[in-house]
Amino acid sequence: MIRQAKQDDAPAIARLIIAAMGELAAKFVNGTNPEQAIPLFERFAALPANQYSYQGTLVYEDAHGICGMINGYDGALLHQLRAEFLNHIKSVYNNPYHPEDETGPGEFYIDCLSVAPVHQGKGIGRQLLSALCQRAKSMGHSTAGLLVNKENPRAEKLYQTLGFAKVGDKVLLGTLNHHLQISLS
Repeated sequence: MIRQAKQDDAPAIARLIIAAMGELAAKFVNGTNPEQAIPLFERFAALPANQYSYQGTLVYEDAHGICGMINGYDGALLHQLRAEFLNHIKSVYNNPYHPEDETGPGEFYIDCLSVAPVHQGKGIGRQLLSALCQRAKSMGHSTAGLLVNKENPRAEKLYQTLGFAKVGDKVLLGTLNHHLQISLS
């Protein structure tokens, strides 16, 4: 079942974010192991009004618990939503990271989609994407977009089967990503 995330879902959301980000998560905390970033993402998943907040997150929950998540937000709010996160990693982890803009005005941005490995291949990711796109449309957005690493053709194929099309490339943290969008009309 897909539902709006709650504040107390933060530990499960954080683990799924880490699974999706992999080594990138470790970079945020100046670490070497993505698991080191779990406290960081637990903190921000539990806080309101940031790019990893439970407020912008949908979760897929089965009888055993949360096994998938997706989050997104109005691309025009990117700088506002990530300001506290960037300030926190700078002050706590001495990380002056200032990422490139992965989105902007005119796009509802899908920041993170993750399904626990044992639940992959069951259509959960597809359902989460569809639900978040419906939410974006109901909020008045006409376009949703996301970045997919060019080295992840499996994910890109999933997005394309749902109607996403490549509109360009974007570099994020020195990694080339395909920028995909879908019309929500």
